[in-house]
Amino acid sequence: MKIKWQGKFDGNVASLPQREHMPGAVKFKEFEDPRKMGIFMNIVACAVIIVLLVLVFIHCGFREGYVWGFILPMAALIPHEFLHAICFKQEAFIYTNLKNGMLFVVGLEEMSRARFIFMSLLPNILFGFIPFLIGMISPELGGFAVFGALSIGMGVGDFYNVINALTQMPKDARTYLSGFNSYWYMPRV
Repeated sequence: MKIKWQGKFDGNVASLPQREHMPGAVKFKEFEDPRKMGIFMNIVACAVIIVLLVLVFIHCGFREGYVWGFILPMAALIPHEFLHAICFKQEAFIYTNLKNGMLFVVGLEEMSRARFIFMSLLPNILFGFIPFLIGMISPELGGFAVFGALSIGMGVGDFYNVINALTQMPKDARTYLSGFNSYWYMPRV
């Protein structure tokens, strides 16, 4: 596994790593324009964050110690992408597009639907759901719930990928990324 920091994505989809398509590959029905995707995902992220924070404040109350829960998710953005990247056995390329509120990884290897879902969810489980549940179970640790709520909201693009994989890929299909899009195909037996 090699992780390559590519830095700022300029919006030119053709500049992203591409791979030769597998016979019979089907492109996921997903956003074609990174800007439109960024806008949509940021709106959904804000809605998710608001709902989760309301739940936190109802359950845990307001506490001074929550400040770190609001700050640390920003520091977790790059580690979030590294967690995606380590799920690739081959090269993975990390890009930023902060102007459109996006960070993302492109890896060209194929993987099973289950591995793709795991790769998509891993950072959200570690930085989102686990801290959120810790804070909700122990309200005195509500800062964890705040951290988790923001991290879950910031991972909505990953949930979009999971939904696409679950609804568009047949059970035994394989998937891969190429450029800005995901593809699936049925392996030949």
